[in-house]
Amino acid sequence: MNDSKSENVEYSIDSVMDVCGLFCPEPVMMLHNRINDVDVGCVIEVLATDPSTQRDIPKFCQFLGHELLASGERDKQFFYHIRKVGS
Repeated sequence: MNDSKSENVEYSIDSVMDVCGLFCPEPVMMLHNRINDVDVGCVIEVLATDPSTQRDIPKFCQFLGHELLASGERDKQFFYHIRKVGS
């Protein structure tokens, strides 16, 4: 997985969520809880080791309408930058 969706958009990370070592469905369940706790517009960085997050987190964002700003892999970890969109 390369940096899919990393246009040169500037933003800062407001919260980091490390779910390394956890497996489906825990990373997405924890993301769901965290995204409910942050304000609209906040950006969460998710760090994960479970390959299924490559499928699950983009689908989570698409289904709930949150913005996946960047995703990729570095240092044997997957990362995702997600902006909370209001409802």
